[in-house]
Amino acid sequence: MNITRRFSSTFKIYRNNKGKVKIDSFEFDKKEVGPMVLDGLIHIKNNLDKGLGFRRSCREGICGSCAMNINGKNTLACLTPIEDKNTIYPLPHMPIIRDLIPDMTNFYKQYKDIKPWLQRKPPYDVFAGSKDSEILQYPSERKKLDGMYECILCACCSTSCPSYWWNSDKGYLGPAVLMQAFRWIEDSRDTQTSERLEYVDDAMKLYRCKTIMNCSNTCPKGLNPGQAIGKLKKKIEDKNKSEERKNWIIDEAR
Repeated sequence: MNITRRFSSTFKIYRNNKGKVKIDSFEFDKKEVGPMVLDGLIHIKNNLDKGLGFRRSCREGICGSCAMNINGKNTLACLTPIEDKNTIYPLPHMPIIRDLIPDMTNFYKQYKDIKPWLQRKPPYDVFAGSKDSEILQYPSERKKLDGMYECILCACCSTSCPSYWWNSDKGYLGPAVLMQAFRWIEDSRDTQTSERLEYVDDAMKLYRCKTIMNCSNTCPKGLNPGQAIGKLKKKIEDKNKSEERKNWIIDEAR
C-alpha cells in the first residue's frame, strides 16, 4: 500500500461563480488538518484556493452555518468526519449565491412569518403585564418542548424534503419552520395558540407535507420534524372537531 495515499483525502467540491458551474477536486494530507470536513474546507481556502466560498461560524454544531450536502446527505460540515473521498454540494434546491453558499432569504422569511417569539394577550403581556409575577411553567409542560427547541435552523431538513423543493416558493413552510411553529403552539406560556393554529391550517402551508420523513432522517441534531408535523396536524384536527361539536350543540339547543 502506498503510505502517502493512505493518509490523503480527496474533496470534490461544487463551484458556482455568477452562474458558471463546475466541480473542482482537491487533495491533501489528512494529517495536516483537523478531523472534520469543515477543517478540510478551511485548509483548502487557506492554502489551496482562497476563492472558495462557504459559511461557517461556531465549529461546534450549534450555529447551523456550515450546512451542506456531503456525500449525498444534508448535514453539518463541522460534525462530519473526513473520509478518503468527499463529495460536497450546497444544500439542494436553493438559489446559490456562490459555491457552497445558498440564499436563505425565503427560509428566514417563512420563519419570521410564524412569529417565533412568546406572545401574551393583555393584561398578561410578556413585559408590561408581568413585571410583578413570574410566568410559570410546570416541568411536564416544559418537557413538551424537548426535541423542538434544540433546532438550530440549519435547513438540512427542509432542503431534503421533495415537497419543499417544489413548493417553498408557493407557500409550503417546510419541516424546520413547521416544527418551530408547533414549538410555540405547545408552549404553555403563550396565549396565541388559536391564532397560531389558524395560521398554519392551510392546504399549502402545512398539508403539502406527505410524511416522506427525509427531514427526520437527515437532521444533524437528531430531532424529528416529521413527528412534530404529525402532532401539529392532529392538534388542528382535534381543534376543528371540537369546534364542530360545539357548533352542533349550539344548533341543537336552538
